[in-house]
Amino acid sequence: MTMEIHHSKHHQGYTNNLNAALKEAGIGDKTLEEILAMDTLPTAIRNNGGGYYNHNLYWDVLTPGEDTGSAIEPAVVEHFGSMEALKNELAEAGARRFGSGWAWLCQDADKKLFVCSTPNQDNPLMQVAERRGTPLLGIDVWEHAYYLKYQNKRGEYLQNILKIINWQKVASRMA
Repeated sequence: MTMEIHHSKHHQGYTNNLNAALKEAGIGDKTLEEILAMDTLPTAIRNNGGGYYNHNLYWDVLTPGEDTGSAIEPAVVEHFGSMEALKNELAEAGARRFGSGWAWLCQDADKKLFVCSTPNQDNPLMQVAERRGTPLLGIDVWEHAYYLKYQNKRGEYLQNILKIINWQKVASRMA
């Protein structure tokens, strides 16, 4: 039920609102990644564009069963030491995010992997991000992502969501 409401209501709302905001702003000739990286963004595009982009990535990397991560493991071992260390860092980033936001696995311009977190619907493509890079994996830590099942137990949600990541998909996003 949580996933159904999350996808059909929250994500659909971002989609509808982004389309309206882009039409109003007359921005239609750029990719969403180019738009999100612009120096200044109208609030409606920043919030809804981030929500749309972030959720598309979130849904794309979930899998119905556990994926061991073999496709991405060499890069993860190089940058984090182990898959377990990466998962712990992602869970920490999500748990430390005050209020609503996202935990990210990203790749920077030098191809280095890093973990970060952003508030609200911001993401590492945006100028406002503390650390910029290409998102490979985004974990939603807004309460709507987990509240019906986990109530206020964000840490438990994070531990369980990390068990259904499609690491093949994450690896395919690496440059």
